[in-house]
Amino acid sequence: MLELLFCATFTLLPDYLYRRFRQGKRIGHEITLFSVWYELRIGLTTCLMLTIALITVVFYYHPSSTNVTSFFRTVSILPEGSGRVKEIFIATNDEVKQGDLLFTLDDRTQRAAVDSAEKRVAEVEAEFDTAEAELAAAQGAVDQAQGALTQAEEELEIRAQLLAEGSPATSPREVERLENTVDSRLGAYETAQAQYKAVETKLTRSLPAKLETAKAQLEEANTALSKMEVYAGVNGVVQQFGLQVGDIVNPFMRPAGLLVPPAVGDGIFQAGFNQLNAQVIKLGMIGEMTCLSQPFFIVPVRVSALPPVVATGQFRPSDQLLDVQDRARPGTLLVQVEEVFEGSTDRIAPGSKCILNLYTDNHERLATEEFGFWHGLYLHMVDTVGLVHALILRIQALMLPVNGLVLTGGH
Repeated sequence: MLELLFCATFTLLPDYLYRRFRQGKRIGHEITLFSVWYELRIGLTTCLMLTIALITVVFYYHPSSTNVTSFFRTVSILPEGSGRVKEIFIATNDEVKQGDLLFTLDDRTQRAAVDSAEKRVAEVEAEFDTAEAELAAAQGAVDQAQGALTQAEEELEIRAQLLAEGSPATSPREVERLENTVDSRLGAYETAQAQYKAVETKLTRSLPAKLETAKAQLEEANTALSKMEVYAGVNGVVQQFGLQVGDIVNPFMRPAGLLVPPAVGDGIFQAGFNQLNAQVIKLGMIGEMTCLSQPFFIVPVRVSALPPVVATGQFRPSDQLLDVQDRARPGTLLVQVEEVFEGSTDRIAPGSKCILNLYTDNHERLATEEFGFWHGLYLHMVDTVGLVHALILRIQALMLPVNGLVLTGGH
């Protein structure tokens, strides 16, 4: 409507003034409803064409978007383990710090597992004392077997020497008996050494491994016990917390509530523009924004980021070939804008619905580059009609409460 009135000022109004005051024609007499088209056909046609051209220029070089918001993230409140709620320490709208205890689960089973694991560790540690005693006994058995073997070898050596000298003090039968005794005691000595090595291996390798396993089981039990206490992972405000004592929760159920951390990107907004505006939207482009949560207020912003892709081109590999006609709706061009003056968006609630205008500025080009007369005039005209869009944004800012509270029934 504003563009139509603007164009009518240069087309219909001069035509009407000429016929009314120059030709003397009067409304209701010479100028009637039936004669308007014939009398003002040139003005009407020119006004329509100029209005369409003006709207096209304004919305192309000074793009607008109503899909503007400041996104924020939420953190689900979920336990790492399953169980029945035992105690609750928070409520909705409470502010919590990272590491604060939120609620606990019934941990009797986990505590019993911890006690069992601790006793298993103590049992293995006690086995070390038993193994050391067994090692000492095995060492004694080795020493005893070695002494008996040495004695039998010395006696065999003496008997064999006497037999070789032909002494009647011994006989071949006696020497053979002693040889058998030496073999027997050698076997006993080797058996004692094998038992010693078995006990030594048990003390140095088997029991330490069992102890490490027991400690790992204890750590696992402690970890399971710690999962019965749910802590805040980040700073934030608790929202939609409806958990009650006695509820059964697990990580696969719906969240017990949400944590809303402080906004990471204060003063940063995301806007979706028509893809036709991709050629004119540039980094550093200046714009203005108004939001539902702060009506009657215009915030200066600038373009801070331009992702090189459009979201509708995204796909996930699957066993079905993607059909392009399923993506009939064109995606919007995502543009990130930030506040020009620090703190100017502090009163705008994150997630608020906003309206954003961006303005093409050819001032520097006109000052630094050489253009022909008509090209330069066109660039001046492009910058000038941005005033129309700025005026429309201010009308929209004034109409936000009317549209939101009256025309839409307050929803």
